[in-house]
Amino acid sequence: MSKLSRRQLLADLVAFDTVSRHSNLALIDYVKRYLADWGISSQLIPAASGEKACLLAVIGPENCAGIVLSGHTDVVPVEGQRWQSDPFVLTERDGRLYGRGTADMKGWLAAVLAWIPQLVATPLRMPVWLALSYDEEVGCKGVPDLLAVMDKLPLRPAACIVGEPTEMRPIFGHKGKIAMRCDITGHASHSAYAPQGVNAIEYAVRIIQRLMALAEELRQQQNLAFDPPFSTVQTGLINGGEALNIVPAHCQFDFEIRTLPDVDAEPLLAALEQWCAAELLPEMTAISAGCAIKFSRLSHYPGLETHSDETIGALLTLLPEPENLHTVAFGTEGGLFQQHGMPTLICGPGSMAQGHKADEFISLDQLNACDAFLLRLQSWLQAQRND
Repeated sequence: MSKLSRRQLLADLVAFDTVSRHSNLALIDYVKRYLADWGISSQLIPAASGEKACLLAVIGPENCAGIVLSGHTDVVPVEGQRWQSDPFVLTERDGRLYGRGTADMKGWLAAVLAWIPQLVATPLRMPVWLALSYDEEVGCKGVPDLLAVMDKLPLRPAACIVGEPTEMRPIFGHKGKIAMRCDITGHASHSAYAPQGVNAIEYAVRIIQRLMALAEELRQQQNLAFDPPFSTVQTGLINGGEALNIVPAHCQFDFEIRTLPDVDAEPLLAALEQWCAAELLPEMTAISAGCAIKFSRLSHYPGLETHSDETIGALLTLLPEPENLHTVAFGTEGGLFQQHGMPTLICGPGSMAQGHKADEFISLDQLNACDAFLLRLQSWLQAQRND
């Protein structure tokens, strides 16, 4: 059978418009058929909607623990960005490959897929698991279904590498995140009689002020391995009111808490809801019994702080400058894999500095560095056979 080049694989992957609001099924089917051409069976793990799916495949013996290579298939939108070329057509200029997802993170997926023919020809002692997910960009929503299936494996994989763009530097930590929505139901009245109404926007402001105070408290607990070195809170969206002469009956705002790996956001949220119930809601319902404050979770993923064990230590030796471990500001699926008992490193080709923007690209040098790592990984897996 013919072997597809890394460039052709990346061109094909980029051509699939897998912006998170769209289906990824065409891309998943492409990967499934590609793997089947090399004798590898794979399992689709569909979303409840049926419009998306994760994919799980294994190469090598399944009677021992292996290494997971993980990546998400979704990308961020291109609307409002001024691209020099079609974002869904791979374009090469000056040693760079341009297209949506080239850095984040279809370059990694293309490199792994191009490596498959060599891997299947290698006698392995430890298997390699391929784990592809959806909706990472909107809160790591797809990988929990994937992990639910992996939890049922007879043997849990020994480690996981998430190929987010890190310029092939090993990343051992990132913050966790909880994204929340707060809906305030007040009571409308003519603004000339403002005391007869319950101003939902003003109560939203009081809650936001409470969040700002929480942010100041969190600054006191620092870990200098991270930038910024403390947990953060910020309000990103707010909407409310109908007209200036109407006391607003509704206000909605979204906020997030990004926590250091050892900080638990759940008690913080519970305390906020308790404060609202004890301090704000009685004032509101004294004027109108229909007033309410409701919190709902938009997305959540845990932080990551990997501690080296035998397998992680061995994987680090395959990377450039293994002693220089780093953290990143952005979140990944890595914390979820680690939460399910798989020590995890974040390491992949490209840079997040090029992701999420117009003219996203990955350099050929970065892809070559990834290829070199995968070949070292292949030799390490094969060498174990004679230990």
